[in-house]
Amino acid sequence: MRLTPLFQVTAVALAAVASTAVATPAGAATPPLSAPTVVAHLDLARGQQPENLTPLPNGGTAVTFAFSRQVAEIDRDGAVRVLATLPAPAPGSATPALTSPLLGGIVRADDGVLHFLYATGTADLTGVWRLAPGGAPERIAALPADALPNGLARDERTGFLYAADSVLGTVWRIPAGGGTAVPWATGTALRPNGFLGANGIKVHDRAVWVSNLDNGTLLRIPIRPDGGAGRARVAATGLTGIDDFAFTGRGGQVLAALNGSNQIALVAEDGTHSIVLDGSDGLQNPTSVAVRGDRVWIADAAYVTRQDPNLLTARLGRTTSH
Repeated sequence: MRLTPLFQVTAVALAAVASTAVATPAGAATPPLSAPTVVAHLDLARGQQPENLTPLPNGGTAVTFAFSRQVAEIDRDGAVRVLATLPAPAPGSATPALTSPLLGGIVRADDGVLHFLYATGTADLTGVWRLAPGGAPERIAALPADALPNGLARDERTGFLYAADSVLGTVWRIPAGGGTAVPWATGTALRPNGFLGANGIKVHDRAVWVSNLDNGTLLRIPIRPDGGAGRARVAATGLTGIDDFAFTGRGGQVLAALNGSNQIALVAEDGTHSIVLDGSDGLQNPTSVAVRGDRVWIADAAYVTRQDPNLLTARLGRTTSH
């Protein structure tokens, strides 16, 4: 999630309707990425600003639209289908830091259930939600009204969900089937420094990795044998405006969305980074990244540019360094 205090975006609560877009080549990218292609040009006026995404087995992509309270599927041809619309909070409610309700991270379980985060500034709606295929959305774990749950990750080994709280500077852990959310990790490295702290989150190599937007850092928090959180260490710095990120499958190499600068950074295991996609490739304030095999998906919310929110894909080559 990337909004700056100067460019905070007013929420849009309009009903999204199905739309189609022809896939169009973007720029040239930089190895190991190639062939960037915009799969779907989304409709800003209808609130189609994708905050987070997860690829689907059918070739489509499930997304959360940040401010329209909608979870949607974008098929491989760019058509948008709304899967669910979350209930609106009571009039006068204000989401921490953003004011407007926010739909954040989304992940998919093997049985097709989607889990996602919703923040409203109210105790009755803020928390972790689930959507079973063909079902209705339901909250499975409450989070505090003064929280801003943003990124969401699933531990494939245990099924635990981990949520990054951008305002309270906390990583919450939630049982696979729902229940009580517990503060799993806290500390200065996760806290905001003016706007938003802990943002993107992934589970990789027996650790929880978290980005801090305000600090431009990527953190690694070991998962101890007893399931508790080890001591956080900074794995990379200088990632200004880092939002979500994804591991490439090449060791600890990461692709990170740098929202404000319209860039994707390739972060090496030693913490150094280079830019492999930028605005010339079609990026419009990228918010999230996913990798499956040799394919990369990127959601562009156009929070600041206010032009062409989209879903972009690229190929991932075998290069392991830069």
